[in-house]
Amino acid sequence: MTDQLSPSERFAASTTRQGSPRLEQFRSNLAFDLDPFQLTSCAALEQGDSVLVAAPTGAGKTIVAEFAVYLAMRDARAKVFYTAPMKALSNQKFQEFVAEYGASEVGLLTGDTNINSGARIVVMTTEVLRNMLYADSDLLHDLAFVIMDEVHYLADRFRGAVWEEVIIHLPERVRLVSLSATVSNAEEFGDWLQAVRGETAVIVSEERPVPLDQHVIMRTKLIDLFDSSGLAATNRVNPELVQMARYGGRTLNSRQMRDVGRYHSRGGRPDDLKMDRAGVVKMLGERNLLPAIFFIFSRLGCDQAVKQVLRAGVRLTNQAERDEIRAIVEERCRTILDEDLAVLGYWEWLEGLQRGVAAHHAGMLPAFKEVVEELFQKKLVKAVFATETLALGINMPARTVVLEKLEKFNGEARVPITPGEYTQITGRAGRRGIDVEGHSVIQWQDGLDPQAVASLASRRTYPLNSSFSPTYNMAVNLIEQFGRERTRDILESSFAQFQADRAVVDLARKVRSQEESLTGYEEAMHCHLGNFAEYAGIRRELTDLERKGAVRADAQSRGERDRRQNQLTVLRKRLKQHPCHTCNDREAHARWAERWWKLKRQTDDLGRQIRSRTGAVAKIFDRVSDVLLELGYLLRSESGEVTASVHGRTLRRIYGERDLLVAECLRRGVWNDLDPAGLAAMAAALVYEPRRDEGQPSDRYLPRGAFRPAYDKTTDLWSKLDDIEREHRLPGSNPLSTGLSLAMSRWAQGAPLDSVLNDAELAAGDFVRMTKQTIDLLDQLSVVADGQVGRTARKALDSIRRGIVAYSSVA
Repeated sequence: MTDQLSPSERFAASTTRQGSPRLEQFRSNLAFDLDPFQLTSCAALEQGDSVLVAAPTGAGKTIVAEFAVYLAMRDARAKVFYTAPMKALSNQKFQEFVAEYGASEVGLLTGDTNINSGARIVVMTTEVLRNMLYADSDLLHDLAFVIMDEVHYLADRFRGAVWEEVIIHLPERVRLVSLSATVSNAEEFGDWLQAVRGETAVIVSEERPVPLDQHVIMRTKLIDLFDSSGLAATNRVNPELVQMARYGGRTLNSRQMRDVGRYHSRGGRPDDLKMDRAGVVKMLGERNLLPAIFFIFSRLGCDQAVKQVLRAGVRLTNQAERDEIRAIVEERCRTILDEDLAVLGYWEWLEGLQRGVAAHHAGMLPAFKEVVEELFQKKLVKAVFATETLALGINMPARTVVLEKLEKFNGEARVPITPGEYTQITGRAGRRGIDVEGHSVIQWQDGLDPQAVASLASRRTYPLNSSFSPTYNMAVNLIEQFGRERTRDILESSFAQFQADRAVVDLARKVRSQEESLTGYEEAMHCHLGNFAEYAGIRRELTDLERKGAVRADAQSRGERDRRQNQLTVLRKRLKQHPCHTCNDREAHARWAERWWKLKRQTDDLGRQIRSRTGAVAKIFDRVSDVLLELGYLLRSESGEVTASVHGRTLRRIYGERDLLVAECLRRGVWNDLDPAGLAAMAAALVYEPRRDEGQPSDRYLPRGAFRPAYDKTTDLWSKLDDIEREHRLPGSNPLSTGLSLAMSRWAQGAPLDSVLNDAELAAGDFVRMTKQTIDLLDQLSVVADGQVGRTARKALDSIRRGIVAYSSVA
């Protein structure tokens, strides 16, 4: 292998060996060699830098994280935290590290799971680390590395701010390993990391480890998306595809073209002849393109797809595989009660698994999803119908990815998927070390434009934009730790402000350019007889008044028409009396004046944009602080110093979108009379996000007893807070929703799963997810709330952490 290297490459390899002895030891234990971007990233870590690694899905970014763990474990005391955006990904990394380093060295913290938190390697969700930083946890001692997997999540508008909080507040000694999907502004993000974290190496790789072949299924034919006749490098659309798209999915001779004409005249549609899902699965099997993930942007669509394929008699497994599948499923699900298995559709699910077919979406029980992931990784399940959540993070590569549609419902309307989403989804195609190439397959729909599809498939990157905004909890925590002025400086160092400032630099450059043009226009319209700008202003005022009068003539009273006519007479007289009116070059000057006026308007608008962006994050922080001062969560001393009050110190320990409302309810004793079931129902109302088409349930669907008056008081407090927020030019929040409250109350009282799911009108996976969010809030209340509410919260926790909610594959 060494003989094949050029002299310069041999020199670089020798330098790496001499300068990175730990990396050489790490490489010697691997069954494969590292790619150039992996070597560069690991070498930077060994030299003491932080790193940002941006590379496609499946490229092997996690090897850099594993090297950081390796470095930490070579030090007698050093600790490493591995943060991930999803609990499923946290669970997966936990299992991998346990297998590598042993259970005694690895911990897991995901909010509802606490295993060996004092270990040297701790896997956690990003929110857990943020909370530890604000609490100045003892677990932060000896922390050497923090690995932030899927760091591009900081663009997420709901949770993204947490990533920035962690990056800003980590102690300076901690080195950061940031792993990101390929984003178009990785260098900009790296520049910000360099500004807030110190020396940070930015390593960007555009190379997929397994090349991607892209195809289209049209009618019953699988054809290439791009031309493979030697012009493919230019992303030229396959001419055959263009012709087939034009003529209903067929390559035609002249006689067939006449037939297509008659077909269309009878109202036929090419879409009517689309291959069904079972046919696609069989085609892929015949071409050795399984295992495959079919992305369907609908949970119901995923479940229906499995039923359709099974009804068609598809069987992708042999007897030995079926026996192994059944043994794994029975072992993983042995703790679930028989009556719950029936409610969860266990037997139909098992039948699909044994035939190599499964769905994967957020509505499924987490334990079921984990089984599907395990069986897919073991090549026992060959066809998975999944929503786009599967494209994020979890290690489930396939030989082929199939997209049934290139649009999805975003909650309000059907919208096309973005190039970034397409890149993320097709990143699952191609298993490193197994496949020579991955395959993406688009199922053709009538009306698609081949060129638009090719454009989507050939754009590989998308921008990373900050979603950071100060919250009440953040404000109190930072003010208590650093004071108000220092906090403003800290928030000014956010990626959000960094991007805004960069935009301001660009805008300011544009303003300077336009101001130079304005000076040129002023010279061009200069008149030796007088001030032509003044004269042009009178002309514009006269034109505007004439235009308005013409538009509103019918709607004006006689008095209004007379007043307008008088204004016109005065303006016309002023115009004629102006010295510039008699200039021989008047109209030439006027043309330059018109250009000057339009550019001046644009330049003024840019100036307003600059003023609104400068210090934008700090301005929001000031408004948040003013609300907290008005409500008494912050106090101002005679010297002007701002500190947290006793109520503010309570707010410091409450995390979530309704942090201030929860603090107010505790402060005013609104929930003092609630029993455990009522408090669980109230917590559910605080965390539940209803569907857009879902109204509030009527009173007869609310828990009885003390819940109703407590809920009314809570809603009154929300309304008052919302008014105060809007007065301070903050966006406010959505009203509470009790859509889950009755079901949560009944679950806390021991009701069976089937009736609770019926009450909630939720899939099992959704119910488990929302109940775990309820548990997270109750857990905070059990620690923060004094007296009766704290005791009630602890009882409520015990009452809802049961059955399918308590099942975990990790513990």
